[in-house]
Amino acid sequence: MSEIFSATVSAPTNIACIKYWGKASIPLNTPINDSVSVTLHQKDLKAVTTASCSASFKEDKLWLNGIPVSLEGNKRFYSCLNGVRALAKEKGKFDGMKVHVSSYNTFPTAAGLASSAAGYAALTFAFKELFDAKEDYEGQLSTIARQGSGSACRSLYGGFVAWRKGNDPYNNGEDSMAVQIAPESHWPEIRALILVVSDKKKDTSSTKGMSTSVATSKLLAHRADSIVAKRMEDIEKAYLRKDFESFGKITMMDSNQFHATCLDTYPPIFYMNDISKGVIQLIHKYNEFCGEIRAAYTFDAGPNAVLYTLEKYQIEILALVLHCYPCSDKSAFVSNSNLAEEARAFKLSDELVDLVAVNHASVGDVKVVYCTESGPGPLRLDDKESLIDLVTGDNLYNS
Repeated sequence: MSEIFSATVSAPTNIACIKYWGKASIPLNTPINDSVSVTLHQKDLKAVTTASCSASFKEDKLWLNGIPVSLEGNKRFYSCLNGVRALAKEKGKFDGMKVHVSSYNTFPTAAGLASSAAGYAALTFAFKELFDAKEDYEGQLSTIARQGSGSACRSLYGGFVAWRKGNDPYNNGEDSMAVQIAPESHWPEIRALILVVSDKKKDTSSTKGMSTSVATSKLLAHRADSIVAKRMEDIEKAYLRKDFESFGKITMMDSNQFHATCLDTYPPIFYMNDISKGVIQLIHKYNEFCGEIRAAYTFDAGPNAVLYTLEKYQIEILALVLHCYPCSDKSAFVSNSNLAEEARAFKLSDELVDLVAVNHASVGDVKVVYCTESGPGPLRLDDKESLIDLVTGDNLYNS
């Protein structure tokens, strides 16, 4: 067998504070508005991908979470593969070689936690490492990842990352790319609690939902034309000033408006459920009790809540979540056992407990809580972590 070239990487997910919803160009996968997100730390949530190629491989192969996936007609995959291969430093070295790719996520797929962002960022970065690709201009790699999954472009950077829609998102899309506003080291106190309400695949895919919203929602058009630009300006300033009050308020308002556009879509799209709405009420009651914004919720295209807060309030908020959303298996409920122990020992004020009494939910309404923070972009991993057998080219990962 000919030599097998290989690269294994990990890539983070990101959760938007100003949402991307609606494509300007479906073929180019460009957005109708700018967006911005926090990249989450890979110690908690990530996609791991091995990309390999060899003159001996007979066909392109892909395994997701250990399951073979057909690549026939997969334009997104081949946009990433061909886009990165064209940037290889050694021109022609890898031409004609088939690829074998294996990838898995450490968190639920297609449940509104931006799994596609992590997946396509990992895929693009794995090809970049495999082919030793070099950008012709800064941000070019993000324009390739964008063609796999729009929000994947933001996962190529750590910290606080904007996706600029570009000056001409309808014709060429070359400047529709991700830009890092601040690295993860800028505001290290930022924390995120992810409440997994459902780990099931959502009923309406993001791609289908966006298409229907663009076609039918006048609110979505107004949002893109008249609201997002000012919000982007304000939230970027707030993040750079470390102004959580402003950052949190804008984040919550934009999440609310995003889901309002889904309701304004015809037929309407319901990504949140009653548990999601209960979390929203809980956070507003908590902030009102505190007399300031200490926690901010945001929901992507799914029912799962992401709560942004600061390190100094994390334990109290986790304690509140554990009080209102009891679990049957304490050992597995919270991703960080040390934080869980601190939160269970934390004494909530009686006044706060009384205020949120109506929010007390049923056991199991929240499946798991991830406690995480802002983190870096994609990372190259050691070959010993390869998901592809570097002798046979076969998949090694089993879920």
